[in-house]
Amino acid sequence: MPTPSLILVPARFKTGKLYTPVATTSGGVVLGASGDFNVTRATTATRVNASGLIEVVASGIPRLDYFGSSCPALLVEPSAQNLAFIVTGYSLLNATTGSLVTSPEGTSNAITFVESSDAVATNHQITTNSITFVSGTTYVFSAFFKAGNNNRSARLALPSARFVGSPAAIFDITSGSVLLSGDCTASIQNYGNGWFRAIITAVCDSAGTGTSFLNLASGATRDYIGNGSGSILVYGSQIETGSVATSYIPTTTAAVTRNADVISLSGAVSGCIGQTEGTIYVEMIPPSGGTGINAFLIGDGTSNNFMYLGKNGANLQSVIRSDNITRFSNTSFALTGNAIKAALGYKSGDFALYANGSIVASGTTAFTFTSGLTRIGFPAGFDFSAPTTINKYNAVALYTTRLTNQELADLTT
Repeated sequence: MPTPSLILVPARFKTGKLYTPVATTSGGVVLGASGDFNVTRATTATRVNASGLIEVVASGIPRLDYFGSSCPALLVEPSAQNLAFIVTGYSLLNATTGSLVTSPEGTSNAITFVESSDAVATNHQITTNSITFVSGTTYVFSAFFKAGNNNRSARLALPSARFVGSPAAIFDITSGSVLLSGDCTASIQNYGNGWFRAIITAVCDSAGTGTSFLNLASGATRDYIGNGSGSILVYGSQIETGSVATSYIPTTTAAVTRNADVISLSGAVSGCIGQTEGTIYVEMIPPSGGTGINAFLIGDGTSNNFMYLGKNGANLQSVIRSDNITRFSNTSFALTGNAIKAALGYKSGDFALYANGSIVASGTTAFTFTSGLTRIGFPAGFDFSAPTTINKYNAVALYTTRLTNQELADLTT
């Protein structure tokens, strides 16, 4: 198999830079520093570090995320805002907060949420700050939970006055499963050390303000007779727009925005791009669900000439466009949130898209790029704008030759 002209694996970096281990033109010129990617994000952001802990990284630092893996993936996310924040004591109903305990950050900033001692079955809850909801907008409510005393469950609920029905779900935070859900999409993620991130998603249908709720539950039952000792541990509540829970955005007394990760390279890298034929390889971990496009894109910065391979909504998508005409486009391969290896081999009159070792699509349309392809990166669109959905990349590579179909199958297996 030929040697790639460019390889990017998330490993070495500094502020504003993600280093490329291999960047060589088709003529054999080694690009060195001019082959390194530029990283722009004007705010801090979080990642899961090699120790499995949530960690805040400075602005402009690429996020090498270890969530669910012993090897890092490059985390690329759109801008997001956490609308939920800690107000003094929160608003508690039939509950108290105990001592601070070790959170997924590895520091003592998670709260112990303790039920009251009751004579009759009742609701035990924390109420969030008031939020203005916009009709027609999808919201994601998430929080981290860990089991405390008496094997209590955890519940998340969005305000019924603002949403169709009563969007809520109850989670077993010992086994990491959804016990009960209604009027929402519910899921749960294992963050290790007994911590789980519970997530619900629903669409607002009535504009206005409202508060959301975190509850203790007994099994799949919200209202029960508390004994004064049952508890769960709570950390990192987050309410944001969109259909996928993004990385945690810490807040204290006001909503906080995390800017998008914009990672791209232009100029001399054009020599690494196969201008008449080549191959694009991407190994990524897309989220299950979500909307919008996030891709490894090659182009000239206009809508006339570009290629990309990545995620569009719930599917893998590959597009080739030259001279302002779409020559190849396919979105037939469904993404499930698992790691995927995909490769697009191209030359005029001969395209093939492979994913996980099998051919997905092929094409025979002739094409010529009317201007040189000079830019590569991880944006949402041909103009190298910020991404619109989350994605994680284990590796990307370029070849200046169109690999054979057998080589494409081998590369993606």
